[in-house]
Amino acid sequence: MTKRIMVVEDNDLNRKLFCDVLQAQGFEVEPIADGHEVLDKARIAVPDLIIMDIQLAGVSGVDLIEAAKKDPALREIPVLAVTAFAAKGDEERIREAGATGYLSKPVSIIPFMNAVKDLLPN
Repeated sequence: MTKRIMVVEDNDLNRKLFCDVLQAQGFEVEPIADGHEVLDKARIAVPDLIIMDIQLAGVSGVDLIEAAKKDPALREIPVLAVTAFAAKGDEERIREAGATGYLSKPVSIIPFMNAVKDLLPN
């Protein structure tokens, strides 16, 4: 069965790049530009993985990860945080919020795909 991946990224170019790469690998993608829509859309789409930008317009990706992990319908979905936040302590803070994986931007395709495949349930 085709795996569904939700891509939460408010930068149009980054969102398109992530979606194009994932679709080329045979994944079904659900692009989300507005962080305020993430939780509701995730409950409907039930993705196998959420790729979450941390610095979204008007809402924190960290807050969204924490909210998803408290939601019984979403808590089991792995989250790959992709962020420009790469200062000391950022990865730890993001993982403590519930992120299963972490990549800092700019992202290279091979490490990105490896992280995606590592986090997807079999």
